[in-house]
Amino acid sequence: QVQLVESGGGLVQAGDSLRLSCAASGRTFSSYAMGWFRQAPGKEREFVAAISRRGGTTSYANSVKGRCTISRDNAKNTVYLQMNSLKPEDTAVYYCAADPSLAVVTTTPGHFASWGQGTQVTVSS
Repeated sequence: QVQLVESGGGLVQAGDSLRLSCAASGRTFSSYAMGWFRQAPGKEREFVAAISRRGGTTSYANSVKGRCTISRDNAKNTVYLQMNSLKPEDTAVYYCAADPSLAVVTTTPGHFASWGQGTQVTVSS
């Protein structure tokens, strides 16, 4: 399995931007579709964005569509989540995850076999 480490979280004000990064170990990063999920206190983990193995297909939750962009650099074994126009409701721990299945992209947490430890994003109003 691939090992994942997120970074880039922090405390920001509403309207600000953040770019999250997720670095993967191993030489097979390009064989995984990747996703970002988030979990706020007292809530279930929810899908944010996903990207296919070569980056040609992406999917977004309605709550972040138009404000977030997922991308990947397979040469650097890294997936990114650019978040703009942040809102207080975006406050959560953000996790990246790797999907080894044959699906182009998936939004289902159960399809992802590897998860990072998470990075906290806090948006103040």
